[in-house]
Amino acid sequence: MESLGDLLQQMQNPSFRQRTRNVADQVLNDPLVQEFCAAHPDIDETQLRLNMSMLFQYTRDRRNCDNCPGLEQCPNDFQGHFCKLGVEYPNGTAEMVDIRTPCAKLVASQHEQRVRQRIKSFYVDERALLEGYNALEIARKDSQRMPAVTQLFRYIEETKSQGLSKKGLYLEGTFGTGKTFLMGYLLHELALSGMNGVIVYMPDFVEDLKSMIQEGQKLKETTEMLKNCDLLVFDDIGAENLSPWVRDHVMGSILNYRMNRKPTFYTSNYSLQGLEKHLSFTSKDGEELYKGQRLMDRIRPFVDVITVKGKNQRGSL
Repeated sequence: MESLGDLLQQMQNPSFRQRTRNVADQVLNDPLVQEFCAAHPDIDETQLRLNMSMLFQYTRDRRNCDNCPGLEQCPNDFQGHFCKLGVEYPNGTAEMVDIRTPCAKLVASQHEQRVRQRIKSFYVDERALLEGYNALEIARKDSQRMPAVTQLFRYIEETKSQGLSKKGLYLEGTFGTGKTFLMGYLLHELALSGMNGVIVYMPDFVEDLKSMIQEGQKLKETTEMLKNCDLLVFDDIGAENLSPWVRDHVMGSILNYRMNRKPTFYTSNYSLQGLEKHLSFTSKDGEELYKGQRLMDRIRPFVDVITVKGKNQRGSL
C-alpha cells in the first residue's frame, strides 16, 4: 500500500500532471458537458475545472443510463439514481451542484411496490398477484372468455371514473378459466387508483378461521380488515368445508357490514343457485335452508353475475 508521501510525490511528477490534464480536457470536451455549458453560459471554465469529479460522475452516469442493464444491475454508485447537474446562486455567483435523481425505472418500481402493498392476500398464490398484467394479453388469451373480460374491463373503468360501487361481481365458471387471475387484475388496476383490497382463498381461509376461535384478538383484527377494505374478493367460494359458526357468525357478520357500503367480489364453480345449496349445508348441522338463504340475501342483490367461459388454462396463466 502506497504511503501519502508516495502519492504526493507522484502528483508532482510531470507525466502524472499531464495525464490529469488530458483526462480533464477529455471530460470538458465531452458532448454532454458541452451541452450543459451551452445551457448555462454563466458557468465559466474555472468553475468547471473545480468540479471535475462532478462532471466525470455526470457523464459516466448518463452513459450508464443510456445502456441501462436493468434496475437490479444498475452500475451507478447510487443504485437507481443518476447525477443531474444544476446551477445555484447562493451569493449571486453561479455555482454548480449535483442532484442525485431517481431514474424512471426506480420510480416505476417504487410505485409498483406501493400498489402491491395495497393488496393483501390470504392463501392465494402470490404469482397470480405479482406478475405483470397486460389488458391486451388478457383479452387474447381465450376468445371464449371475451364477453366476461369486456364486462370486467367496463366495471373497472366505471369504478375509476365514478368511485366505489355498492355492487361487486360474481365470476362463475368451470375450473381453470382464469377467474382468480381476472380478480387479481381488477385488484391491481384499482390499486393503481389508490384503492386497497383483500383476496381470500376460501377453502384454506375457512380452515384457518376454525383455529382462530381461541384467538379472539387475531379473529377480530382479521374480520375488521375484511369488513373495511375497499375491495374484498372471496376466491373459490363453495369449495370450503363450512361450519355453522363460520357461515353464520363470521361470513354473515362480514357481509352484513359490507352490504350497501362496499363491494364484495366472488369467484366460484357454482352458480348463485348452486352456491345457495352449498351454504345451506354444514358438516355439523346438515341442511339448513333458511340459513343458506339468509346468507345469500347478503350476496345475490349485491353482485352482477359474469359467466367466465373458456378452456382450462391452469398452469399457463
